[in-house]
Amino acid sequence: MRSKWMVPLAVALSVAAAPAVDAAATFGMTAAASAALSARIGEITAGTARPDTSTLAVSSSDTQAAEPAERPPAKKRKLPKGFVYLDEVIPAAQYDIRYFSDYNFVGARVEGYKAPFAVMTQQAAKALKAVAGDLAAKGYKLVIYDAYRPQKAVDHFIRWSKDPKDQKTKDIFYPDTDKSKLFKLGYLASKSGHSRGSTVDLSIASVETGKLVDMGGSFDFLGPVSAHGAKLANAAHTANRSLLKKAMEKRGFKAYSKEWWHYTLAKEPYPKTYFDFDVE
Repeated sequence: MRSKWMVPLAVALSVAAAPAVDAAATFGMTAAASAALSARIGEITAGTARPDTSTLAVSSSDTQAAEPAERPPAKKRKLPKGFVYLDEVIPAAQYDIRYFSDYNFVGARVEGYKAPFAVMTQQAAKALKAVAGDLAAKGYKLVIYDAYRPQKAVDHFIRWSKDPKDQKTKDIFYPDTDKSKLFKLGYLASKSGHSRGSTVDLSIASVETGKLVDMGGSFDFLGPVSAHGAKLANAAHTANRSLLKKAMEKRGFKAYSKEWWHYTLAKEPYPKTYFDFDVE
């Protein structure tokens, strides 16, 4: 199973400055990961890279929590009735909104994500706040990757899935899965529970260190290891997933069998409504 290395830029650039040093050997990377690192270093040294990235994500399993790619705008929009911004309800959580960035399986910012915010229904946010309190007592904080997802974002996923030439994220997010089968296998859907506003993608991290708890695979890794009960996950990974699962189920959330990070409020307020307002 692949693991995502978060390589400090200072270290990576020092390697770039020394041509005799093999990046793959230095960091223990695969050839694909080394190539990704080299490409990113090239952007940085050429002055074309975004200045907001303090680490390089070059493979597929998170080892530490990442900060949002950009600072949120000072003023938020007025949300539709019944919805709230999660950071206003759970300020102690860590927010790493992947679809606002280009570090996701699409490889670009997803349509409908105009700001790095997490939005949920009031009922789901209240329940998630209780989860956060329960886990804080055990030394953990929530790490939020996604919550409400506009229908236009789902439509973006559909268009991406129909482009067989676009395989730039395959090595990181779906190395052993045929892109054309992601919908059939249940990793993507034309109608997502996220668009109903009461589904969240999340993990947990240590309050003390900020380091992500090792779940044996990263968020949005589209393969069998991501499933609850996956045989590819070892005992420690399974125990960590169980810790999150029990905390979520205690407060009324139900798990999705194929993705350890995906939970939906069982008594969601809009079970048949799919919203399409932007996250901004």
